[in-house]
Amino acid sequence: MATPDLDRLAARVKAHRLELYPSRLAAARAAGISKDTWQRVEEGESVREATYAKIDKALGWVVGTCVAVMNGREPVLAGADAGGDGSPMGGALSGSAPSAEQLRRAAFEAARAKLPNAPIGAIDEFSEELVEILRRAGSVADGS
Repeated sequence: MATPDLDRLAARVKAHRLELYPSRLAAARAAGISKDTWQRVEEGESVREATYAKIDKALGWVVGTCVAVMNGREPVLAGADAGGDGSPMGGALSGSAPSAEQLRRAAFEAARAKLPNAPIGAIDEFSEELVEILRRAGSVADGS
């Protein structure tokens, strides 16, 4: 197994963070980690795998992307592989009711875009609650 390239990850995390957040503190708050922990990642130091998952979510990446980047792959945005038509919803809104997962992903991305400093956990809770409300209203495809 190859040695993880923490410097490669550091560069990708910092570059994407600068596109999304005004500071390390804002990014760290969105991820639910300390500013010092975020700084460790941007300086090429190792952190726990659970921390990488939090950073993935805060950066809008598919969970597991930090580890993949360390191993030579490129970052993958959440929703980038969802549908064949290139949209995050995968064309689900073009006739049929969207699945719970499609709604959850859309709600998460919208909340993250509008509330960049909100903790990821709060955004997850919001997304789950919205899907449940829509499910009760009959707006979610069956079998989701």
